[in-house]
Amino acid sequence: MLKHHSLKKLALATLLVVSSSSVWADTSLTVAQRQDPNSWDPIDTFLVAWSSAGGSLFDGLVLRDENLKLQPGLATSWEILEDGLRMRFKLSEGVKFHNGEDFNADAVKFTFDRLLGEEGAKGPQRSNYLSIKSIEVVDDHTVDFVMNAPDPVMLTKLAGYGAMIVPPKYITEKGDAHFNMNPVGTGPFKFKSYTQGDKLELVINPDYFGGKPKLDNLTYRFIREDATRLAELQAGRVDVVHDIAFSAIPTVKENDSIEIVSVAGPSIMSYQFNTKAGITKDLKVRQAINMAVDKKVLIDAFLGGYGTPIDSLQGKLSFGYDPDLKGYPFDPEKAKQLLKEAGVKPGTEITIDYRANNAAVGEISQAMTSFLQNVGLNAKLKPIESSVFLNDIVPKGKTDELFQFTWGGWTFDFDNTAYLIYHDGERWNPYGTSEEMNKLLEAQRSIVDQDERLKILRQVGQLAHDNAYHLPLYNEDTIYAVSKKVKGFVPAPDRRMRYLTTTVEE
Repeated sequence: MLKHHSLKKLALATLLVVSSSSVWADTSLTVAQRQDPNSWDPIDTFLVAWSSAGGSLFDGLVLRDENLKLQPGLATSWEILEDGLRMRFKLSEGVKFHNGEDFNADAVKFTFDRLLGEEGAKGPQRSNYLSIKSIEVVDDHTVDFVMNAPDPVMLTKLAGYGAMIVPPKYITEKGDAHFNMNPVGTGPFKFKSYTQGDKLELVINPDYFGGKPKLDNLTYRFIREDATRLAELQAGRVDVVHDIAFSAIPTVKENDSIEIVSVAGPSIMSYQFNTKAGITKDLKVRQAINMAVDKKVLIDAFLGGYGTPIDSLQGKLSFGYDPDLKGYPFDPEKAKQLLKEAGVKPGTEITIDYRANNAAVGEISQAMTSFLQNVGLNAKLKPIESSVFLNDIVPKGKTDELFQFTWGGWTFDFDNTAYLIYHDGERWNPYGTSEEMNKLLEAQRSIVDQDERLKILRQVGQLAHDNAYHLPLYNEDTIYAVSKKVKGFVPAPDRRMRYLTTTVEE
């Protein structure tokens, strides 16, 4: 039999082991999202699915926080020189990429030379940065952006997507294809592994210049089916769902171990018109279709009320929003009259194209057929695989009369949306708009005075409305479903989560 003092020593040793294991046990968070971006190169994508994980891997010169305020990122400060034709950035010292490579002015120059060069031309991000003429290295920790013209949105752009700083030596030695699948940045988490279509595994960057994260491991799982993402959350195999289906919100609210966290976000849902072919060439038809849809019904039925009707392709948080813009009213009788004036016979067929991987959009598109049938149009649905839709059908102008247009609005500035969808020659504007629109869009990009810019952006919104290029539906709230084991969760309106302060209770 053990003596009393031996029992005390054993108990103390056991306590120390338990205490030590609880202190040193890895803390892991698993996040589920619908889409796998399929490349982790910042210049290859515009997808929110990339930025939600990419913000943990990469940093820009500027950081936009969860309150949408611009903060120093890899740049400690900046100043605008020469009436906006030169922007000077002072860079953080002592920062290293995950592979040990030094972050410095040469890395910034390499990043933007690459973005504005042949490699960047292959992706969708380059056109956001064409106001940059060149990058000049002043010294190891100072760079100048020499501008073709002043760009009042540049600082915001530098906080996202294509402007994330990448490692020159690593990319030069390994090549672009390797970098796509094995990313290296300066962010709070480092790449561990990536299985396309399945998951991305990250581990802590203990030397992160912005402060060591509280998590040791961060895993993103890519689960296309809404029901499966929810089931994995309910089973405890997932801690956070980034894009919970709105239809699942009531189920989540009934679960005592999960909560819904929502915040006003930038994402909008709309349909875009083919203005070159079919009955939607006619403005009256486009106006009629706008009047045929009850947006409030869609928001209540499919978003559970977590959204706001919109009359242009932006929400209230976006610079350029016009509270005085009067949208098309829900007026089925007026819609029928306009269709009759356009010579459209009752029963005329119209096709709606949409991305097949989003069940919610499929449901909304189905509801659209009912609204259109109510005014005499026989609407058919055509679900299209997402990559085909985004890389072939839309940019090459192969759509039917009406097609899905969803947009993240990640800059919270209407320029980023409006220029890319209304200016001639842009990827998301396959059917063109007008010379008047081109001039307005170009003019606001060269104006530093924000009040003057605001006036022009509101003119852009009005012109787009008058020509009914789109059927704007709603601005979504950004919704997260979060296990109550997760602590320190700070919702990002733009889904660019960084999880620096997050922990998980076991």
